[in-house]
Amino acid sequence: MFPWTNVGTGRMSVTRRLVGLVEVGLLLVVCSLVVGQFLGYPVLLGFVETGSMAPTLDPGDGFVAVPAALAGPIESGDVVTFRAEELNGGGLTTHRVVAETERGYVTRGDANPFTDQDGGEPPVKDAQVVAVALQVGGSVVVVPELGTVVGGIREALSTLQRTLAAALGTRSLLGPTGLGYLVAGLAGGLYVLDVLVGSGGDRERARSRSRDREGTGTDVRLVLAAFALLLVAGATAAMVVPAGTQEYGVVSAEFDSERPTVVRAGEAGRVPYVVGNGGSLPVVAYVEPASEGVAVEPRRLRVPPGGTARTTVTLHAPPETGYYRRFVVEYRYLALLPTPALDALYRLHPWAPIVAVDAALGGGLYVLGRALVGTGRVRRRRRDAPRGGTLARLLGR
Repeated sequence: MFPWTNVGTGRMSVTRRLVGLVEVGLLLVVCSLVVGQFLGYPVLLGFVETGSMAPTLDPGDGFVAVPAALAGPIESGDVVTFRAEELNGGGLTTHRVVAETERGYVTRGDANPFTDQDGGEPPVKDAQVVAVALQVGGSVVVVPELGTVVGGIREALSTLQRTLAAALGTRSLLGPTGLGYLVAGLAGGLYVLDVLVGSGGDRERARSRSRDREGTGTDVRLVLAAFALLLVAGATAAMVVPAGTQEYGVVSAEFDSERPTVVRAGEAGRVPYVVGNGGSLPVVAYVEPASEGVAVEPRRLRVPPGGTARTTVTLHAPPETGYYRRFVVEYRYLALLPTPALDALYRLHPWAPIVAVDAALGGGLYVLGRALVGTGRVRRRRRDAPRGGTLARLLGR
């Protein structure tokens, strides 16, 4: 063997790893965008569909979406994605914050001549903001035409979901959960296809033994990591999708009313808040005030599998009559860690329990898999045999 052969093999190994990392990165980017659209808010990356933010963001341009919980205090000049009430019939809107008032933020699209609030949109509360566009040196980090590509992928996946659901006669393939099943199925199908394609060809058969000696095949750690990621994705969706912000419209009136959201000026009304759990694992939910004039008691609830738990939201009406918006926000976590541990992590940051639960699930599955199947590689078995058959192999011919 020539002395540079091992060097070349090492370089090829490094190149393959780099290519694999790039492929995984691209897959994560696309999945984050598609999943973000199904969940109803940006995950890692977002994009705009209209020209209201031109020239900063043209239709179809993407941007790096920092979750509001991690972005820190919002300031004038930030570009935020928020849940609008009046703009375009409601829904997610990405506009720039141009001013801050006691009632909330004043927002405007860079291409619009007037603010959203001049057009009838109420001031934006912190509870409505779901993401902040990353800026470097005062400029938004733009990914040109990313939304156009993701829109096509999203439409293709949505069509595939509807087709499979109609063909199989089930609705379980629809929505975010069905998307998870579909992605897992596609990943498994691609792996099987890779094995089948890789097992054919005279050239491959001729080199099968030498490749086996060099340790070809799929690394067991990679397979375990893939399954761990799928488990973590499902767990994260179970914690994130049902949670979120709840809005209450409070009328501060000059008279008493039986409706809990119509309250005499200066007094308070109480409404129940129900947390349901349709999963097979218990969850711990935290319900917190997300605006002024709101109190919640108790704030922490433990919900059994298939059950519900209830807390009380107190809505205070200002002395001045009028219509006021009040918000509460719910965070929920799978009760796989002791409640005191979840309490401590939640006080640290609302996302900390999600990271801990995901780490326990993914890490536990990975360690258990390594203990059961060990290390090595999943080899591609060859069915080709020497021409002499079994007897010839036994005789060494």
